[in-house]
Amino acid sequence: MKFKPESLMMSHGYQPEWSEGAIKCPIFQTSTFVFKSAEEGKAYFELAYGLREPDQGEAPGLIYSRLNNPDLEILENRLCLWDEAEECAVFESGMSAISTAMLAFLKPGDVLLYSKPLYGGTSHFITEVLTRWGVEIQGFQPTETPDAIIRRARAEGWADRLAMIHIETPANPTHTQIDIRGMRQIADALGTEDRPVRVAVDNTYMGPLWQHPLKHGADLVLYSATKYIGGHSDVIAGACLGSREVMMPIKTLRTFLGNMAGPWTGWLLMRSLETLKVRMEQQCANAQKVADFLSHHPKVEHVNYLGLLTEADGEAYRLYQTQCEAPGAMLSFNIVGGEQQAFAFLNHLKLVKLAVSLGSTESLAQHPASMTHAGIPPEEREAMGIRDQLVRLSVGVENADDLIRDLGQALSAVPVPEAANAF
Repeated sequence: MKFKPESLMMSHGYQPEWSEGAIKCPIFQTSTFVFKSAEEGKAYFELAYGLREPDQGEAPGLIYSRLNNPDLEILENRLCLWDEAEECAVFESGMSAISTAMLAFLKPGDVLLYSKPLYGGTSHFITEVLTRWGVEIQGFQPTETPDAIIRRARAEGWADRLAMIHIETPANPTHTQIDIRGMRQIADALGTEDRPVRVAVDNTYMGPLWQHPLKHGADLVLYSATKYIGGHSDVIAGACLGSREVMMPIKTLRTFLGNMAGPWTGWLLMRSLETLKVRMEQQCANAQKVADFLSHHPKVEHVNYLGLLTEADGEAYRLYQTQCEAPGAMLSFNIVGGEQQAFAFLNHLKLVKLAVSLGSTESLAQHPASMTHAGIPPEEREAMGIRDQLVRLSVGVENADDLIRDLGQALSAVPVPEAANAF
């Protein structure tokens, strides 16, 4: 009998008899594990170091918590269910997952193609770190089609050096969507059997519930597990999922970088997975009501939210219908005015908290241009649509009417721009 992921989050990968009948997996706060025999220890290390393929029914054994730990392994098994992935690697932060995945597939002279905009931390790692190590980077705007990117790559002479494509869809914080199947088209056109081009999708904005990139041609799906997966603003973690073949170099590199999540992080995330679906569904329902309210407010110019798209939006609506299961719980909007008006709104919030991060039970608001995306040059921010009047909102599980009342009273405190007063 096959059960849904939300039904398996309480039990998958764990047997109570392994731990004195404990219904929940305990925290295995140990650094090392005892072998039953020298032969068993040899076999475990052969698998851990990839010296041979596992025999039929053979699984990696417990050796050392830098390699594997029960809390981590059970968590990874459960995370695989949502994206129907073969393997998962959990890290101590989302940036650990992203940077390790890139380092596993990029070397000096290779080219990384990436979408704009990206989360500020990812953008900094790409532009300021990878470039110092000899990796060439090529950014593209969502308006550039896959065919146009392929032609540009060939015309500019980097088509045969493309090794990886990294995208974030919907984009943080503009909600711009990227066609995942289009990225697969680029990878297949410019890669070869001996030199495959890997497609990685940062799916943090949509969490494991609302979008499944592996089904649309991605090789890797990445998460800041701090966000919806953790969901309570009390743990930092990241995750990377894909096929066994693609995940092998990532898990191997994780072993030697030593940036795997610890048992306490694994236990906290297992706890959170049990309520993932009910939390995310409530957040999505709340976000739709909030977006509807903001879209009709006179002090709001425009709301970026997938749930407001219609057929008139053309390609954006098509991608939403094709790639997404729901519109999610993230939105951003332009306040009439500029930074002064945006700050006035943020400073008058009472129930919604002024803080970065997203995806947790509490609603959060922040100012991308001066906070999460402050490291991006102003002219690039402007081109991406990250302007001084833009506010990002992560909708939580509070009562939707209370959230709307709080947003309304904060907007009422926003001063009318001087140019508007002149009329």
